[in-house]
Amino acid sequence: MSEKENILLTDERIYPTDEYIFSIIRDKKILWQSIMNYMTDNYKDSSGEWNFYNDGKRWLFKMVNRKKTVFWIGILNDTFRVTFWFSDKAESLINECSLSENIKDEFRTSKKYGAIRAVTIKINDNMDVDNVLRLIAIKNKLK
Repeated sequence: MSEKENILLTDERIYPTDEYIFSIIRDKKILWQSIMNYMTDNYKDSSGEWNFYNDGKRWLFKMVNRKKTVFWIGILNDTFRVTFWFSDKAESLINECSLSENIKDEFRTSKKYGAIRAVTIKINDNMDVDNVLRLIAIKNKLK
């Protein structure tokens, strides 16, 4: 995701309930639910929670499977974005997967933070959800 967009939910005092989130993302609610249902149906040890992070001064949703972080979600105006952090050992899996070339390029060219780099998908339609599900599978294959 090349464009920089402001993540909402910057007030530490307002906990992001489902009702509040859905009022912001509106018709993308069904896409949110698709991702969450996929996680609970396919990864029985998965769970997610909202946390306020002082370094970014905003609420983010963190999804974990067992103790491993799978992805982070930030809320945008009318939608949301899902961010995955991968090490270099994910590169071959990402390149071999049926992801769009844009996503593969983003991973190859994204800035490294230590030994990891990010792939972020702004959710607009079912194709974006499909890409998120592919990245979830890759993330859960890695040790």
